[in-house]
Amino acid sequence: MIQPVSDIKTIAVLTSGGDSPGMNAAVRSVVRTAAAFNIEVWAVYHGYQGLIEGEFEKMGTHSVSNIIQRGGTILKSARSTEFRTKEGRAKAAAQLAERNIDALVVIGGDGTFTGSNILSNEHNINVVGIPATIDNDIIGTDETIGYDTALNTAMEAIDKIRDTADAHERMFLVEVMGRDAGFIALETGIAGGAEISLLPEELTNVGEIKAQLKNMLKDQVRSSLVVVAEGDETGGALKLAENIKEDFKQYDMRVCILGHTQRGGSPTARDRVLASRLGASAVKVLLEGHSEIMVGIVNNALKITPMRVAVSKKKDLDYTLVELAKLLR
Repeated sequence: MIQPVSDIKTIAVLTSGGDSPGMNAAVRSVVRTAAAFNIEVWAVYHGYQGLIEGEFEKMGTHSVSNIIQRGGTILKSARSTEFRTKEGRAKAAAQLAERNIDALVVIGGDGTFTGSNILSNEHNINVVGIPATIDNDIIGTDETIGYDTALNTAMEAIDKIRDTADAHERMFLVEVMGRDAGFIALETGIAGGAEISLLPEELTNVGEIKAQLKNMLKDQVRSSLVVVAEGDETGGALKLAENIKEDFKQYDMRVCILGHTQRGGSPTARDRVLASRLGASAVKVLLEGHSEIMVGIVNNALKITPMRVAVSKKKDLDYTLVELAKLLR
């Protein structure tokens, strides 16, 4: 057990931004760890907008029973234009002060962390962030909550698409989520045996794609699968299909956009364990006197990253995996 140096008695917890599988497991861990240290917990519904409007509810250990397996977030999420203003953040701070809340735990991605960092600086509020986004683009942690589940959801879909592509000798362009980050496209491409994976981090040459697909035709490949991140500069799978279909009339070309299916579903065991570790760590670091930081797991050990650093840049792809994807085409 840790030796608390902080006199924190009450914390609030919220989820914000895009939902990701495992957020509920993180909320559960925060609440139950806090209870173990006799800390009162307030849940905030609908993210920062709920913080402004005072959507608070006290939570105890029974409040978070039977939620670890659920996707989405029981606390809901919402975009808040008002929180982007000084006046909005002042209202949020006043709501926390009214309930004598000593610290705020925020679960989300870089937008969530940016907002909490500004709130902390303006109103001297203790804040800890827990990284939860399927994009896996936050530095300071090997994986973010929800990424493993989204990855497996996309891979299972691609396996099924591969079956029908082979049966009908079709070319499938499968679009996965990742507007600014290609982690899902890269790893599902490898795991699903895609012939090509297109990532936002790499320049896409349509001419090269056509050449690669024509080489496959020469090798008498009867079906092919291209994984496209939604943020690829080709404009996504639909636009890419328009650009190349005239060169491959012999193929029955189809586009499949997986979309928000990747956000839903019961979290994997890996995401549940990660969320549980990070939720408990968030409470513990607050008791140790830390603030304006994000908790993460790097090489299976807790890592603390200043919030301003966590939002300063995106995580880089593992380029050994990029090379592997190219090698295995």
